Amino acid sequence: MRNSFAIAMALLVTTALIGGVAGTAAGAQPTISTDGPTAGAQPNAEAGPAVGAASGTGSGPAQTDGACGFPFNETDATGETVTLEERPERITTLNPSAAQTLWELGEQDRVVGVSQFAFYLDGAEERANVSAEFGASVERVVDTEPDLVLAPNSSAADVEPLREQGLTVYHFPAATSIEDIAEKTETIGRLVGACDAASETNEEMYDAVETAEERTADLDRPAALYPLGGGYVAANNTFIDSIMTASGTDNVASEYEAYPQLSDEVILETDPELIIVTDPEAAILEQEPYASTTAGAEGSYVVMNVNYLNQPAPRSVIESTDTLSNAVVELQEEGSEPTDGDDGNETDEEESAGDTGAESPGFGVVAAALALLATGLLARRD
Repeated sequence: MRNSFAIAMALLVTTALIGGVAGTAAGAQPTISTDGPTAGAQPNAEAGPAVGAASGTGSGPAQTDGACGFPFNETDATGETVTLEERPERITTLNPSAAQTLWELGEQDRVVGVSQFAFYLDGAEERANVSAEFGASVERVVDTEPDLVLAPNSSAADVEPLREQGLTVYHFPAATSIEDIAEKTETIGRLVGACDAASETNEEMYDAVETAEERTADLDRPAALYPLGGGYVAANNTFIDSIMTASGTDNVASEYEAYPQLSDEVILETDPELIIVTDPEAAILEQEPYASTTAGAEGSYVVMNVNYLNQPAPRSVIESTDTLSNAVVELQEEGSEPTDGDDGNETDEEESAGDTGAESPGFGVVAAALALLATGLLARRD
């Protein structure tokens, strides 16, 4: 039995209470929701046809907070000016992080369509499933009769076909940091007329980050690694790296960018002291090269909720920084033999947390996405 079995189980129980855990099999690629482009996609390079004004189909007068009035124009990641003549009453999301954000803003009643990987959200299974085998189903999205479609950066290929059907689609840029997530939350709040709720959500998120930083400020920072499977890891310039940093760890893959595939030799050289896993069995620690690292030898790992860890959305940051920073505290207090601790921690992960379509772990790296697809490892991104 590993030395850190107790803390792993404590984290797992907490995660299960929040929304369920989705683990990954030994060596398998976890499904992840990110804001990176899909293989071959060129976000910010394609501008679709003019977006027509959408009309709300809900009943009752439009409710907006503060300066969140309509009509409203906003330029999205494709360079397209998206026009909303009035508050959208029917919203379809193509990725779980956008859905999670709307739930966080208290606007879930206006959501009529979600990806299948957003079903962990309370009541989301009652919405239409707009997922296809790869990406979103244009037909399913059209059938939801949305006033607004929220599309992640990784769904770039879905944007133009949906706009050709006369739908109003807002396409988001990649979220590679906590600040990006805050900006994305503000944008969603403005698009749906919930600016005050977005501001309050971001305030809660930043408070959680500050608490995690203060919690670990006087502790040694363990060298940590989050393996995604197949040699892929979360490296620098990713929102997961931001979560790891805020939670009191040093990402041993930080000299690399995005979600690279590292060789066994490189992983051994990084020699993490703590492995982040989403599989409650932590089976990856029994496999090489991880078994030969310090973390593998000492059984030092922390089980994270895959939905919360892998989705660039505010609740993901709140729960993940809380869980990981508490684990860092407990690991240091107990040395190599942590005990059960009370700590909090998508689920994102959702999705296993994922996006509408099958995607690679290269949140924002086309080369990595192509490499992953070539090996047949599929992950869903936001």
